[in-house]
Amino acid sequence: MCLHGTSCRRNSHAQVRIGRPARKNLRTGRARGHRLNRLAGSQGDTPAIAICIPVRDEVARLPRLFDALEQLVVPAGASVRACLLLDGCVDGSADVAASYRRRSRHMVRTAAVERSPSNAGIARHRAMRLGMEALGPAGGILLTTDADSWPRRDWLEATTSALDHADVVAGNVVRRGGGSHAGQDRIERYYTRLFALRRRADPVGWESATTHHHASGANIAIRSDVYDKLGGFAPLVSGEDARLIDDASRAGLRVRRDAASVVYTSDRRDGRAQGGLATTLTMLDRQGLAGVCVTHPADQLWQYDRHALARRAFATADFNLLAGAIDLAVDHILGVARDCPNAEAFAMRVVPIAPQGMRQVTLAVAEAVLATLAAATPPAQAA
Repeated sequence: MCLHGTSCRRNSHAQVRIGRPARKNLRTGRARGHRLNRLAGSQGDTPAIAICIPVRDEVARLPRLFDALEQLVVPAGASVRACLLLDGCVDGSADVAASYRRRSRHMVRTAAVERSPSNAGIARHRAMRLGMEALGPAGGILLTTDADSWPRRDWLEATTSALDHADVVAGNVVRRGGGSHAGQDRIERYYTRLFALRRRADPVGWESATTHHHASGANIAIRSDVYDKLGGFAPLVSGEDARLIDDASRAGLRVRRDAASVVYTSDRRDGRAQGGLATTLTMLDRQGLAGVCVTHPADQLWQYDRHALARRAFATADFNLLAGAIDLAVDHILGVARDCPNAEAFAMRVVPIAPQGMRQVTLAVAEAVLATLAAATPPAQAA
């Protein structure tokens, strides 16, 4: 079982157009990126919030979620809509949702679709579209979580505050329940340390002081206009959440992984998404950590270092040092830069995989190497 962290896509520079005047387009691109950031941060102090939740046969777990939604601390002046997309439910979830709609202090909106093969991306996107309809033309903030999850009381305050610094917030997800797994705990600790190394090598101004490694649909926040421009969650059976976060970074949006935004999730083994957390936990139950492999942290650090170098190169429009570091021609790099609105998009698109590939190693090997790399990597300055 091979697990993947938070690196950029492989061959991320391969589909880039070239051919427009360099200086003019670099300036225009930076201006476009700044305008997008201002637009995304201009919703005001009293936002409308839609909490978007896909539901498939969750009659036993919905009461816990609904209780948590009722206990949320709502930011002053904000209004909350709970939007439930009933994804082919056949168990009684619709009745539980209807009962909640009658008693909730929030505005509750529900919609149902016919049952079809499980597809997390389609279901979550439908829930987000329901949220956008509930927000209306003025728009607002879309949050998404899962029906087997429940947010901490300060979730709305922490997450909307994080959006003051970023365009997309990927909040923390904490497993709770009676079926915890020491192996999964160890995997998550590893990826948290790896992400800390990433921000040590490639710091950005919008990141939280306390971070985590998750990019989970159980806890993502994004403004409705930004979500619409990104095209929404991709129709993937699983992994739609990580794809959205990747797409946002490659579009030049500021993604903040903020540990202050917390959603708890179940550690059940009978999940709804194929290849999701429940699948991983089940495999760990059967096989343990012996079959787990991860990308070599040295190969990931190679990318992180060059992300930082790419940001500095974009800021100065001097690509010679970067060209040598990633073994690409300056003309090719300039072509990538012309199509990028800002340094974030450029860094995420231009840096390829490490020269030796993204090697796979056992978790034990990766942990030892990561400890050595973290000790030897001095904190860098943000570009």
